Amino acid sequence: MDSLYVVMPAYNEEDNIEQVVTDWYQVLDGKSEYSRIVIADFGSNDNTHKILEDLKNSKYPKLEILKNDNQFHGPKVLALYRYAIENGADYIFQTDSDGQTNPMEFDDFWNLREQYAGLFGNRTVRGDGNDRAFVEKVVCLCLKLYFGVNIPDANAPFRLMKASVLDKYMDRFSDNYNLPNIMITTFFSFYKEKIAFKEITFKPRQGGKNSLNIPKIVKIGWNALGDFSEFKRGMR
Repeated sequence: MDSLYVVMPAYNEEDNIEQVVTDWYQVLDGKSEYSRIVIADFGSNDNTHKILEDLKNSKYPKLEILKNDNQFHGPKVLALYRYAIENGADYIFQTDSDGQTNPMEFDDFWNLREQYAGLFGNRTVRGDGNDRAFVEKVVCLCLKLYFGVNIPDANAPFRLMKASVLDKYMDRFSDNYNLPNIMITTFFSFYKEKIAFKEITFKPRQGGKNSLNIPKIVKIGWNALGDFSEFKRGMR
């Protein structure tokens, strides 16, 4: 049976985290006994970590908690990917811990896992606002101009990947890189891994406060243009 690691970054998600873990823990049913949910929550200054520890000790033995990851979202995601690969995952599924994605849509991805190296969510309707949808469109346009790839949604936190394929690209990232999911989607597309994009629902944040606002996103995006140029030089 294939082992699945469901990985999630978390930051100050005390309002969401128990329901999110409860909902996503169910997707481990029918998978290898070595399957896990792994959450990176370093830097949270609310009760996120305590809630996770209580859930692990009382209900969910396959829940694991990374404590020594970076505070920021991108480095957390990289730490989670590396942890899953190092611990022998066959497949890695990444989502976020804010309750915006729907675990009922997971099986549509899982049932196609043998046909694709990567299956990526496509948020055709976004519950988090038109401003973020616009930012995503700009990102996808930049990726087309820089790398010649046609990607409908580069950064969706709903992605199932073969760990062996993802591992090929992990050494391209520094530990503190901010936008790994965007570049992972780009690498899979640029190097013509077999991938597909499937429409998913994307709800408004279910609680808590997003740590990124539009000015911060714009600043990260501006810095990303230099990163894109650096990655492009290495892809020629």
